[in-house]
Amino acid sequence: AAAGPGGRGGRAPAVVALRLALLLGAALRSARATVYFQEQFLDGASWQKRWTNSEYKPDLGKFKLAAGKFYGDAVRDKGLQTSENSKFYAISSRFKPFSNKGKTLVIQYTVKHEQKIDCGGGYVKIFSSNLDQKNLSGDSHYYIMFGPDICGSETKKVHVILNYKNKPHPIKKPIRCKVDGYTHLYTLIIRPDQTYEVKIDNEMVASGNLEDDLDFLPPRKINDPTVRKPTDWDDRIQIDDPNDIKPEDWDEPEYIMDTSAEQPEDWDDAVNGEWHYPMVKNPLYRGEWKPRQIDNPNYRGVWPHPQIDNPNYSPDFSIYSYENISIIGLDIWQVRAGTIFDNFLITDDEVYAEDFGDETWGETKGPEKEMNIKQTEEEQERERVAEEKYFEQRFKKKLERKNDSGNDRAVRNTVKKEEL
Repeated sequence: AAAGPGGRGGRAPAVVALRLALLLGAALRSARATVYFQEQFLDGASWQKRWTNSEYKPDLGKFKLAAGKFYGDAVRDKGLQTSENSKFYAISSRFKPFSNKGKTLVIQYTVKHEQKIDCGGGYVKIFSSNLDQKNLSGDSHYYIMFGPDICGSETKKVHVILNYKNKPHPIKKPIRCKVDGYTHLYTLIIRPDQTYEVKIDNEMVASGNLEDDLDFLPPRKINDPTVRKPTDWDDRIQIDDPNDIKPEDWDEPEYIMDTSAEQPEDWDDAVNGEWHYPMVKNPLYRGEWKPRQIDNPNYRGVWPHPQIDNPNYSPDFSIYSYENISIIGLDIWQVRAGTIFDNFLITDDEVYAEDFGDETWGETKGPEKEMNIKQTEEEQERERVAEEKYFEQRFKKKLERKNDSGNDRAVRNTVKKEEL
């Protein structure tokens, strides 16, 4: 490109045109997308008008609006935060009912376990319009349950549970959730072709077919009940070595009499019965003898049972769809509170959801991490200064005691001289 005003002027229109094209593309995507629910908590306390606390038990935990101890943006990162330890929480928000029949369904939100949660849920539930929000509880019938769940070192997974014919069906694939204490974006996509996708931080972590990965329907194929494994089919990988012979001295009793024991002097046969030597573990006992194992020369592998079409299988091409989707809720238990839920989105457009994630979580994740690192460094510096101050005070006290001890000795020496 040419230098000087002419060169710069040639590039400027191109940059402006590119920006306009990007803005137009974003506007077109927004126009195509149907947003059923979107919540970012940007209007302060007004969120309480849109969200309903359950009253099914009197001691439910309370939510508060907060951005947490560290954040990327003090306003944009505010969300619903659990505030009481060892509590059940139940809250929900209603929106206009819709059906996802023939449409893609995207459920997305952010979770931040800044308290480094040790046991508790971070998932959401989707309900039909007939849910009694005041009585929302773990027994409430839901359509979809999605999101992270953590408890101890064993459970660190992402739930994907879909209701089919009034029965919940969990995904069979293990999906690990994030546990680093930062905000993360969770996305579930359910498509009309009965495929699904799970994304964390706008990156795909699991995908597949609903029928294959959740036990909605009986299997398409079953073993042919009329066919039996041939009697000469040997599927033993190893067998006893026919040349291995049990040693002659192998058989020893497990317990033997302790002949070194002596009858107690106060033993009374009339009271205690006839005295016998006690039984002790035989050090020569080696257990039941078994011949060593060798590879089976006649091994033919696992017998392939012929399969046939399952007469009880009937395809259902609507297992992905739900009617009157109308409520999103948090129904969780937490041992240690502090989790923040934000940037809720329910839409029919995957691209819009990805863009929304980039414009919310994507823009504040970096500054959030920077603030946390800075706070950690400042805390470490305060601890270092406090530690230095503590040892400095200890040294001064020790020095003072030493000086006092020296002065005492000087006084005692002066008294002795005067007495002499």
